[in-house]
Amino acid sequence: MKKDYYEVLGVGKNASPDELKKAYRTKARKHHPDVDKSAGAEEKFKEINEAYQVLSDPQKKGAYDQFGHSAFQPGGGFGGAGAPPGGGGFRTYSWSSGDFGGFDSGGFADPFDIFEMVFGERSPFGRQARLPRYVLNLDFMEAVHGVAKEVEIEGKRQKIKIPPGVDDGSEIRFSNFVIVCQVSPHRKFKRRGYDVISEEEISFSQAALGTVKDIETIDGPVKIRIPSGTGAGTQIRLRGKGIRRVSGHGQGDHYVIIRIHVPSRLNRDQKRLLEELENLS
Repeated sequence: MKKDYYEVLGVGKNASPDELKKAYRTKARKHHPDVDKSAGAEEKFKEINEAYQVLSDPQKKGAYDQFGHSAFQPGGGFGGAGAPPGGGGFRTYSWSSGDFGGFDSGGFADPFDIFEMVFGERSPFGRQARLPRYVLNLDFMEAVHGVAKEVEIEGKRQKIKIPPGVDDGSEIRFSNFVIVCQVSPHRKFKRRGYDVISEEEISFSQAALGTVKDIETIDGPVKIRIPSGTGAGTQIRLRGKGIRRVSGHGQGDHYVIIRIHVPSRLNRDQKRLLEELENLS
């Protein structure tokens, strides 16, 4: 029987996305077959990667928390067909570009994570490699949407393409060097995997009566209806309004967290109206 995914990564069920990612990278580095020569290292490595693919995806994690491993068996109910999209378990993503060749990620949740597992001492394809690494600064939107950058490598200027969806720390291997993405934070958006998180403040009366608000997303403004009786901390999900996956398959969601503004000072009329409301309640 398969081991519990949380046990595989050594985390609790309430682990944050950052804690999951940290645990995954630590375990994957330790048990990568190019590093761990013990018997069963390859299976252990696959097990770690499989656990992270599920727990790092909010939808898969929700299904796993509710149904366990049976959620991904035929008839298990996940993805409508009992298995992640693509059928037959976990996919191996391939990604290529005319600017810098192609690679197969071997099933990693983020195709670029594989290049940092052994820190360049040996590539996952069995070749000896010590490629130089260069840090490339990107703003949040450049990382989200992808960008073409002109860089100078070893005295030569060249244009490179950064695919949509890279994250802070993602590594992209070119023919003779590796680019490490350093992504600056956004003033409004936070990232959780391929999902985007933002906060929207509304007044007490808007929370009680309901309202329609223009919400800023990474692809522009959208209108959402906030229902009457909405409480502070309520999350409204905008399906498909998140970040495109590096693999090109699918897009995350945008979660709007509602905050209610409570004024610290009230004038006489405001106090009177609130007192009347309290008496009516």
